[in-house]
Amino acid sequence: MKPQTTETLSVRILAFGIAKDILEDNVLWMDLEPGSNVSDLKYALLEAFPAFEKLQYVRFAINESYVADDEIILPDDEIAIIPPVSGG
Repeated sequence: MKPQTTETLSVRILAFGIAKDILEDNVLWMDLEPGSNVSDLKYALLEAFPAFEKLQYVRFAINESYVADDEIILPDDEIAIIPPVSGG
């Protein structure tokens, strides 16, 4: 992660499926550094919840659109963690 600063970016994360079980809630707040991207968020989630590594194929969405790991997270963004789903 980037060097620590005194400013933080507080982000709201929505978790679905098994991600909700691993994060122990369906809504989670995390503090990140301004300018953080999805990859930085993944790292922070792994540090806070080591079992998160089980989600190899998880997708992230920001404001209801799937995003790549290099997508910058902005204030007021709504982040969703969407694991693979199956069913019929």
